Amino acid sequence: MMSEPVYIGIEIGGTKLQIVIGSADGEITERHRFNVDQSRAAEGIREQIAGALPNLAAKSGAAAIGIGFGGPTNWRTGDIVLSHHIAGWSGFPIGSWAAAMTSGLPTFVDNDANVACLGESQRGAGRDHGAVFYVTLGSGVGGGFTQSGHILHGGGATETEIGHLRLDRDGTIVESRCSGWAVDQRIRELITENPVGELAKLVSTSPSAPAIHLATAFTAGDPSAQRIITEVGHDLGFALSHVTQLLSPQVIVIGGGLSLIGAPLIAAIQAGLNAHVMGALQPAPIVHPAGLGEDVVPVGALLLAAQGLAAAN
Repeated sequence: MMSEPVYIGIEIGGTKLQIVIGSADGEITERHRFNVDQSRAAEGIREQIAGALPNLAAKSGAAAIGIGFGGPTNWRTGDIVLSHHIAGWSGFPIGSWAAAMTSGLPTFVDNDANVACLGESQRGAGRDHGAVFYVTLGSGVGGGFTQSGHILHGGGATETEIGHLRLDRDGTIVESRCSGWAVDQRIRELITENPVGELAKLVSTSPSAPAIHLATAFTAGDPSAQRIITEVGHDLGFALSHVTQLLSPQVIVIGGGLSLIGAPLIAAIQAGLNAHVMGALQPAPIVHPAGLGEDVVPVGALLLAAQGLAAAN
């Protein structure tokens, strides 16, 4: 009896690189995780991949590779458009490069938020729904949309870039209000104005990543934490109302580092969404936290590889 094919999934982000081996249904059987040295830019990440991928492909007998990249990609050509966080990626042919070092393995490339949405739609919080919109709140803000377990693509090189959706005519975009760096900046502003309180105390002990303290400070009743979570939730909910009017997803899944704030943020996003969705689309889609955690892109990359190979054949 022939064994089931295995696949390689790769997540390329601004702070971490993951290479996994797994099945067509996204089950991870082997994982390799690397920290990204941003000072070495894209070349350093490529060296990490080149040092691991050929051996993994050979020993696993993988049938195809799926890559989720942290920035706009051209899924048709397998090329990277650009990275907003790591220099040296613009125009790089990641798909053909990876295929060349693995004896021509079919390689499929997409934006990491699209790939994450694929993972959540089949294995995570969206698995019981046909139309799933995914938002990642990390260093930037990305989006993806799947229909019946497949990524929905537009006519250009990229799509569903919710982080660049404008919140007003002055040019304020979602990323400038709801990304990790934007929230960190807002926390620093508020605790400078009001240095007394639980949030200010927690940030003083760990100032490099203020947002990680929001959930604890919110639970303690800190007004600055409550204000920030409400602002972020309502801004993102407003943006997601436009998504709902255009795409009508059944569920919206929130992932990324800021999603770890948990229930208070999810509730604030839901409130902002409910307030701005047109009557014909009420009740608004339910907002859920992502279910796959750190596995979301690698799982999606395995699914991308399997789906891409099946379509090619």
